[in-house]
Amino acid sequence: MAVQRIDVLGVPVDILLPQDVENEILKLLETPGTKQIVFMNIWDLLKARGKNDYAECVREADLVLPVSKSILRGAKFLKKSIPHRYNPFTAVINFLSALENHYKSLYILGGRKKSLMAAERNVHNTFRNLQIVGRYVGNYSKTVEDDVVEAIRKSSPSLVLLSEGLREKDLWFYHRKENFSTSIFLFYKEAVGVFSERIKRVDEKIFDKGLEIWHEIIHNPLKIFLLFPYIWYILLLVGYRIFRKD
Repeated sequence: MAVQRIDVLGVPVDILLPQDVENEILKLLETPGTKQIVFMNIWDLLKARGKNDYAECVREADLVLPVSKSILRGAKFLKKSIPHRYNPFTAVINFLSALENHYKSLYILGGRKKSLMAAERNVHNTFRNLQIVGRYVGNYSKTVEDDVVEAIRKSSPSLVLLSEGLREKDLWFYHRKENFSTSIFLFYKEAVGVFSERIKRVDEKIFDKGLEIWHEIIHNPLKIFLLFPYIWYILLLVGYRIFRKD
């Protein structure tokens, strides 16, 4: 079994080793119906503990991959199996490589027109055997919503990569899932920006050390207030360790 699901503070988190990624992607594609992959940081995890659409979305997701080092530390503190932590950019590259190896297809939704076109071009140049069957900008008018959904449905891509300009983020697919019958859906906000080279991705060494939050704070000082939910996360872990037996 390639994927093992644990829970951290009552929220599902999956353990998937990098060497099993390609097989798992192919397995998802071979399974009838739509699928969703969710990248999760600790702020997402705290949100997923509530009774809301996001919590339900996470519970129904086919893969929930941790991107925060704090989730790994939390799993260890709770004496759970420790999942592998994924850099979202590296994970997406691995997903696209797996798809390219089997001549699969991609649809990109998000970003502004110039960035989206550049991202499509760079993805095509890197993954020659990956067929890009469509693209559309983010922040699109509500009047074209049905057309966007229909274009994705008709093209039946192996992967729909959702990016910036979609305010619902992971919930974009969740709220429209009844409109689709195939495809894996994945939201990665920086996808178009990074692939178009408009956004510089976080240095791998910084990410490996778990210091990417400081990179975000430098660009948006208001994120320093994320310290308070982080403290709440620590308190919850201590409470679970003391009072919960599962």
